[in-house]
Amino acid sequence: MQYQTTDDLELLLAVLPPYIIDALRKEDKFDRLLEVVLDLGRRPEARYVGREIDLSEHEVTSAELEYLTGRIGDFGDDNRAGIERTLHRISAIRNRKGRVVGLTCRVGRAVYGTLEIMQDIIEEGKSVLLLGRPGVGKTTVLREAARVLGNSKRVVIVDTSNEIGGDGDIPHPAIGRARRMQVATPALQHEVMIEAVENHMPQVIVIDEIGRELEAEAARTIAERGVQLIGTAHGNSLDNLMMNPTLADLIGGIQSVTLSDEEARRRGTQKSILERKAPPTFEVIVEIQDRDHFAVHHDVMKAVDMLLRGRQIPPELRFRDADGQIRIENAPPPAPAPQARAAHADHAERPLPVAHPSPVFEARAPAAALQPVRTLRAYPYGVSQSRMQQAARRLQVPVLTTTELDDADVVLTLKNYYRKRPQRIAEAERRGVPIYVLRANSPLQIESCLAEIFGVERREQASPDDEAEAETRAAINEILAGRRGSVELAPQGPVVRRMQHEMAREANLLSRSHGKDPRRGVRIFHNNG
Repeated sequence: MQYQTTDDLELLLAVLPPYIIDALRKEDKFDRLLEVVLDLGRRPEARYVGREIDLSEHEVTSAELEYLTGRIGDFGDDNRAGIERTLHRISAIRNRKGRVVGLTCRVGRAVYGTLEIMQDIIEEGKSVLLLGRPGVGKTTVLREAARVLGNSKRVVIVDTSNEIGGDGDIPHPAIGRARRMQVATPALQHEVMIEAVENHMPQVIVIDEIGRELEAEAARTIAERGVQLIGTAHGNSLDNLMMNPTLADLIGGIQSVTLSDEEARRRGTQKSILERKAPPTFEVIVEIQDRDHFAVHHDVMKAVDMLLRGRQIPPELRFRDADGQIRIENAPPPAPAPQARAAHADHAERPLPVAHPSPVFEARAPAAALQPVRTLRAYPYGVSQSRMQQAARRLQVPVLTTTELDDADVVLTLKNYYRKRPQRIAEAERRGVPIYVLRANSPLQIESCLAEIFGVERREQASPDDEAEAETRAAINEILAGRRGSVELAPQGPVVRRMQHEMAREANLLSRSHGKDPRRGVRIFHNNG
């Protein structure tokens, strides 16, 4: 597909002083024009791709700045304005008294076809964060993603500066069927993000320039509700994001952890190390180097963990060659492992097996209810999507999470949710969708459930979460066997502690957290009430 560009450039030229319009027409390089800069007392300047030129010997006056500002929309709290139903952006520089002393008139273009290089990633339903230097085209790709996804999903754009959908109440046609919510002031962006989810039931939220801590927290909240996020942030690479204390939460956050002497010797590291605090908000990160060159981190969780250990997983490189063909280098291996390939090949010929009740989970529907599928579409209700994807990656089996019960092959939920029979669970039972009931929202139990569904063996090597669950299970059994007092568990992060509290509650025992991070742990003891 060739790029198709619309820029409504005549509407931008119409607000500029006449002598500047004449100079731009004389230059006649409109397809390479990036922006026009007017600063009080300086020569007007045009910035093109790769060069800058003066447009006149004449210095810009206050009257000329007022002439331009009087022909555009009002400036917001972010000192940005636009031209109605266009993508052009006019940004102001003010003096200490609030008077405009400089203007940057940036050309806004809708470029159709820019998403093709990564369209398969967007359509998988994963949350994707776009990184890149200012001006590299992040917003252009974001706008195209909203248009493409809007053809098949409910998409809502949170448009803080009207850069995605253009100025005015009627959005630019470049966003297609996507809906657009404007933001009164940038400080309220996080509130509008939450409002979009609560009021308009989107399947996809598109947000430009996540830059504040409250916005990062709102993004995490949205992702936990099962809504796909497509967003941008300033930063050239994943390494930059990790070093940004405000935005590091988007990739799980970084914390300092003190290891025991024995563990430090086993790992061959210092006692104080950096670790990821939680699952990342965004599952995929795309570094935009230029319009035709992207670097893709398909597994953000693993990439961050490896970087913190001093190693780096090379990203997948995608680029468009001289013939317009998309090329991929360093692509990850296909999902099915050799040991699971036979089982995977059978999926087209037989239904996936439904597990029998076990200490880990129970099936709540007959085996005949599950239709033959190659990729399992799972509807998690109260079960962590990120842990499910992590378990699928460890088993190397194809699993997609879905937010629509109509699309689901199975439902995974927790025992406390299943007992209450919420509407979604009751609806799944009515439709005959197999329901798997897990005792705890832990990686071990989710992985065991998926392994049984696909008929593959779990890997023997235990993860740190598996070890924590085994320790918790042993403590519970010890107390149920008659031990007096409490059992103190090893310090863990907040996600693991939550899982340990859930396991204690399921066993009708009490638990309390104690200490301070990173040495905060859980104690389990009898429920004397």
